[in-house]
Amino acid sequence: MAAGSCLLLLLLPSLVAASHSPPGCKIRITSKGLDLVKQEGLRFVEQELQNITVSDLHGNEGQFQYNISQVKVTDLQLAFSDLNFQPQQHLVFNVNNASISLRFRRQLLYWFFYDIGSINASADGVHIHTVLQLAKDEAGRLKISNMTCDASIAKMHAGFSGTLRKVYEFLSTFIVTGMRFLLSQQICPSLEHASLVLLNSLLDTVPVRNYVDEHIGIDYSLLRDPSVSTDTLDLDFKGMFFPRVREDQELENHAVEPVIKETERMVYVAFSEYFFDSAMHSYFQAGVLSIELQGEKVPKDLEVLLRATFFGTIFMLSPSVDAPLRLVLQVSAPPRCTIKPSGTSVSVSAFLNISLVPPDRPPVQLSSMAMETKLSAKVFLQGKALRVQLDLRRYGRGPTGARGESPPHPTHDCFLLSRFRIYSKQSALESLALFSLQAPLKTLLQLTIMPIINERTKKGVQIPLPEGMDFTREVVTNHAGFLTVGADLHFSKGLREVIEKYRPVPTAAAYSSSRPAEPSLDPSSL
Repeated sequence: MAAGSCLLLLLLPSLVAASHSPPGCKIRITSKGLDLVKQEGLRFVEQELQNITVSDLHGNEGQFQYNISQVKVTDLQLAFSDLNFQPQQHLVFNVNNASISLRFRRQLLYWFFYDIGSINASADGVHIHTVLQLAKDEAGRLKISNMTCDASIAKMHAGFSGTLRKVYEFLSTFIVTGMRFLLSQQICPSLEHASLVLLNSLLDTVPVRNYVDEHIGIDYSLLRDPSVSTDTLDLDFKGMFFPRVREDQELENHAVEPVIKETERMVYVAFSEYFFDSAMHSYFQAGVLSIELQGEKVPKDLEVLLRATFFGTIFMLSPSVDAPLRLVLQVSAPPRCTIKPSGTSVSVSAFLNISLVPPDRPPVQLSSMAMETKLSAKVFLQGKALRVQLDLRRYGRGPTGARGESPPHPTHDCFLLSRFRIYSKQSALESLALFSLQAPLKTLLQLTIMPIINERTKKGVQIPLPEGMDFTREVVTNHAGFLTVGADLHFSKGLREVIEKYRPVPTAAAYSSSRPAEPSLDPSSL
């Protein structure tokens, strides 16, 4: 028994760690961001309530037979509304003292008198209380998993006109009471459909697991249900890249977990070192971290220097002295990212093989050297895409680039001296001889190799936001082990526009069954 207890205590830390995997990417939506969502969401709710379908109301009172049909919402006043966070997983939407204006068709048969016309009505003191529960689904996507709703109408008025206006006023108690009941019964089903069907279709536009390019993909699945406080909503995403040749590959996350403390902006997105490490590890696994230059692609100045450096070896290879040079740069291990408050850097180890390529003969290797470099990395947003630009030069601190070059996008600029060194894998003496090549090769990397690498990563990777929602006024801030992007939000497309784009096309049967029946004009049908 004691042994079993000791074993459980030993396994407990690993079980806790497994149940709380650190996120590679974290998003925080603040109350300021929720206010923007409320403005757009209120327009969406108004549109949904205007499409309410109310069943026909018919009955009789003595010799009077009446039918109310073709009920249509003509105006909505939702002036007093609010959207708030509610711990632990909920959003609360309240509408108080709203009013709804209606217009509907009336038909009345009293003995042999038949009257037809329209009625204008208004529902006042409309109160709606809605609670949305947020959760991750089986695919790791954020969803509205449940909804509770309560709606009530304090009072309702109807205005009558026509030859039998007095009769309608006599029957108004029956008509208005019935109409108030039917209308209040349709509010919550309409909002439930809007939330569980339409808004969830909007959340389906958030990328979860998709391809970045022809070599790698990104997994943005949620690790757990969202965490909601009174002021914020936090989402923990896996944030792991994977090589497309091995999509089931998992890279264990040992990086520091991002911690977001700020609440001044509408949204904050944090990325740990694991996020960037998994990208570089995936490119390495895909076998694309290599570049070959041969013949005319080798810069002329560097070719002259290399031929002078290896003159003795080349001279002994006659008649291959004039054979073209080939440089093959191959990354030897997955690059590693380091994020500090002072800046972001990427450490790279690589092999550089220099060869002569005589026509119709096997290549002749002149040298095989190891290279170690630490690249400066600038992280910035372009639209919803996170981009990284690598450089061998250094940049000064400050938003305007007081020292060094000014960054082309809003970013946390760094004062970081890139490191570069080469050495021979064969002997210390050859390493000494290669010292004169260090500066030219660094220039080669900066002018030739770095543009190729940055061009490959130019597209960037999309941040998981719904379609139609974009960032503005972005600011990147470095921390120990992670960086954050603080930004405001704006809607480039309305909720309705995006939802209609992805709304399933209803079948003919569904359309006919959901369409309200046309009222009969024949008095005998009353």
